[in-house]
Order: sequence, then structure tokens, then C-alpha cells
Amino acid sequence: MNAERKSKSVLLASPRGFCAGVDRAIQIVEESLKKYGEPVYVRHEIVHNRHVVERLRGLGAIFVEELDECPDDRPVVFSAHGVPKSVPKAAAAREMNFLDATCPLVSKVHVEAERHHAAGKHILLIGHTGHPEVIGTMGQLQPGEITLIETEEDARRYQPTDPDNLALVTQTTLSVDDTSQLIEILQARFPTLALPYKEDICYATTNRQAAVKAIAEDCDLMLVLGSVTSSNSKRLVEVGERAGAKAAFLISSADSIDWDAVDRADTIGLSAGASAPEYLMDGVLAALKSRYDVTVREIRVTEEKVIFRLPRQLLPEKPAA
Repeated sequence: MNAERKSKSVLLASPRGFCAGVDRAIQIVEESLKKYGEPVYVRHEIVHNRHVVERLRGLGAIFVEELDECPDDRPVVFSAHGVPKSVPKAAAAREMNFLDATCPLVSKVHVEAERHHAAGKHILLIGHTGHPEVIGTMGQLQPGEITLIETEEDARRYQPTDPDNLALVTQTTLSVDDTSQLIEILQARFPTLALPYKEDICYATTNRQAAVKAIAEDCDLMLVLGSVTSSNSKRLVEVGERAGAKAAFLISSADSIDWDAVDRADTIGLSAGASAPEYLMDGVLAALKSRYDVTVREIRVTEEKVIFRLPRQLLPEKPAA
């Protein structure tokens, strides 16, 4: 019977899946539930992955879109994407117990924007309209202080009041290549544009894109695990296509695999966005192995050792001296 099974070569991109910011955000919800009991409210999906959200909901988390949906007497967690300044201000005014799960790398962008604003510069933000991270970053300053640049056309058409007093920040989950093209256009137009001290696109986004590029050319088919609402996951699909994969698709789990496409492919590349748990990848590999004779080779482009600390409220209390 085995002789009738087709052989498939699988290239597993690494790093893939959860990053330190996502790990921290999920831990904040889990530890809050342990410390305060249920329910714990979470403003917006903690990370963009339905499987993660449903698991936390099962533990007692209640997900809401706005703070006014939360009672005053229960803890509320702000999502990893960051929130406008008005949100913690409103929570403090209501004397709520709030825990900020904003990824520290997103917080770094917030601080950069404020620093440039304090220096009298107008901020340009490269990002996607409506993405929670963009809403949070733009909400660090008053309306009109940050201009969103989404496309090359935006970068070419933007007309500043003071061309010599501009600074740039970016959404952390963008395509490295797309962002560099926009920055080139803006720099050519505004030579004094102040750039981030260190690249805003987070280490995890950069590493996952590099890992996809390392395998794409050898792939007949690239499958990226992630949610349709996950910016970094969608970027991985685009990166795979541009880097030479014959086809690339976003899948939410093994249940959404296009088996006709897999059947036509000899070499399949697998990656996962930063909010996709590894057990989903285990499920994809198990599904492939149930149908084919599969040879798996992991291609690792770098090691990740980043860890972010939990908020002070959740750290173990030091014993009294």
C-alpha cells in the first residue's frame, strides 16, 4: 500500500510561529486569570489568531472591542498591537486594574513618535489603514500630528508643510522589501527625513521573512499558517511568491489546506506567522504524513533568544525583608 503513496519533500522555514511579543501577551492573559480569577477582559483580540483567542476564551477571557464594554471591577488587558493613549487614560480615570500587553517593540515605536514630535517634527508612519497597531501608534499624538503612508503613490504625493522637519516610523509587521521601497522614495524627496534609530520592523517579522526567502525558490507550493487578519502572516505569503515559490497560500489550520494544490507539488514549504501556535504546524505535518510519504527538512536562518518580561503586577511578590 505504501508504494502507492506519493512522496513529498517538506521544507520547514525556521524561525516561524510565535515571537516573544506574542508569547508575552498570551502569558499576560493566562497569568491574569490565575491571579485574579475569571473573567478577565481583553480589549481587542490579544493576537490575531482565532485558535489562540478561542483557547483563552475557554479559560475565562472575555474579548471586547472597546473599554466601555468592560466593568470597572474586573481586570482588562490591552492587546499586543498597542492602544491609543486615550485608552489607558480612560481606564485610569475609572480606577480600573489594566494590564498592558503591548509588544515592547511596538511601544518602542510609540516612544520614537513622541520623541520626534517633542523635537518639533511631523511624523510619517508607514503602515496599513485600520490595522490595530497603526490605530494605536497614531493615537499616541493628537490628530493631524502623524500622516499615514500606505503606498508608493502616497509617498510620492505627500506634500508636507515643512519638508525639512519630518521623521519616519513604521508598523512593525510589514514586508521588509516593501518598506525599504517606500523609505527610498521618501528619502529621495526629503533628504533630511529622520529615520528610526534602529529599524522599526521587528526582529521576528524580519527573521520569518528571511526564512521564507531561504526556501521559496525550491518550493512548488508555500503554505503559511496564520489568520487573514494577521498582517505579518499575509506578508509572508507575498514574500514567498516574490522570492520564487510557484504558488503560495495562507491557511488557518490543516482543515483549510487545498489538497489538489498539494497533490501537484513535489516540494512544499511551510512557515507560520508570529501569532500562529506551533501545535497548528504539528497538525499540518500530521495531515501531510497521513496522505503522503513525507521527508521533512528544517531550514534555519537564525536563532531567536528574545524574552520580554511580564508587567510588574504579574511578577511574583518579593518576600518582606
